[in-house]
Amino acid sequence: MQYECQNSLSWQTRRMERSELEALLHPESLRLLASLRENDSPRDPAQLVPQLRKAGHSAERVAAVLGQWALRPKALEKFGPFADRMLFTKPGLEQATRLAIASHHATRFDQANFHHVADLGCGIGGDSLAFAGLSMAVTAIDADPVTVAIAGYNLQPFETVTVSPGRAEETSLDSVDALWLDPARRRGSQRLTNPEDWSPHLEWVIEQAQNYPAGIKLAPGMDRGLIPPGMEAQWISHHGSVAEMVLWSRELARPEITRSALVLSPRGAAELTGAADAADAPVDELGPYLVEPDGAVIRARLIGDLARQHDGAMLDDSIAYFSTHQPVTSPLAQCFAIEAVVPYNLKRVKDLVASAKVGSLEIKKRGIDVDPAELRKELSLGGSGEQTLILTRHRGDRIAILASRMA
Repeated sequence: MQYECQNSLSWQTRRMERSELEALLHPESLRLLASLRENDSPRDPAQLVPQLRKAGHSAERVAAVLGQWALRPKALEKFGPFADRMLFTKPGLEQATRLAIASHHATRFDQANFHHVADLGCGIGGDSLAFAGLSMAVTAIDADPVTVAIAGYNLQPFETVTVSPGRAEETSLDSVDALWLDPARRRGSQRLTNPEDWSPHLEWVIEQAQNYPAGIKLAPGMDRGLIPPGMEAQWISHHGSVAEMVLWSRELARPEITRSALVLSPRGAAELTGAADAADAPVDELGPYLVEPDGAVIRARLIGDLARQHDGAMLDDSIAYFSTHQPVTSPLAQCFAIEAVVPYNLKRVKDLVASAKVGSLEIKKRGIDVDPAELRKELSLGGSGEQTLILTRHRGDRIAILASRMA
């Protein structure tokens, strides 16, 4: 990996961050961090601080190393075993793409035969790691010098990667085949909702995606009215949580697809695609199974297509549940076997739960204004089974469903 440092970028406003970074990158600090990993040391800093200080480590080194140690559980969750040779900043780790998702990004670039990707807004290098892992050349850019230094360390094993501090808008794109853009949507801890405040702003990002094949990582709840025509919008869910929306342009967008939902779950991976937002399936009687589409399917507005694939009927015109006569076994949805249905009111719900003699009760709701935590206080659990209470509407009427979650 090539690592470029531009002295024109001032560190003067980042003295504390720079001192922490220098302490962390010291060989003794890196050896100390590696030893904590190897020995599976206790995570409580109250136990580690006196031990490390007694061993002769400076307060600065201990603070820098324990800062990394505290981030390790989240890092392992996102990067798996790769986390053991990476460094992190707290905001960088929070905003980094999970390696499982980054691998899907990189695979799409690879399948389109692109060989040199500019990662504009590389953060700590999560997506660049996946690109480089598929032998692509990567020009990784980030505006924050401290983040760039961390990315440089993380991407050091890859000779095809160049990491540089700089602004995306000022980066030469002459030699690249395609772009990966992740505009900064936070300022400190503040989430920026106006696309004009992003860095770079959305208008510039979209313009680049029209000039180059590109993938743009955005928040899954972004205003759909900002999605440009002709791009594929893909919502990606990981283990039940919708992590991001990606806009794909030009050769990276698949023909005849403008909406897609990619679900990565412990039950496997699956994708649903459509040429446009799908019309809902008709509302009809309840069958023996209730189906809750994954959040990515809901965000992509492909619920109707999924329901029709399984001969399902919507519960209500405004509810993202549908019902089927056969169980649905797909990562794209969670299926529940319906045990009982009653009109929704507190007394009926209390009687329903009490008669079921359950010991563990999950409460879900859609379309009913109720606080599950407050409702739970009113319910008596007196058994050993596990069931789900689903509060929703059917043809406009409020109902309570007692159901069993299916694997």
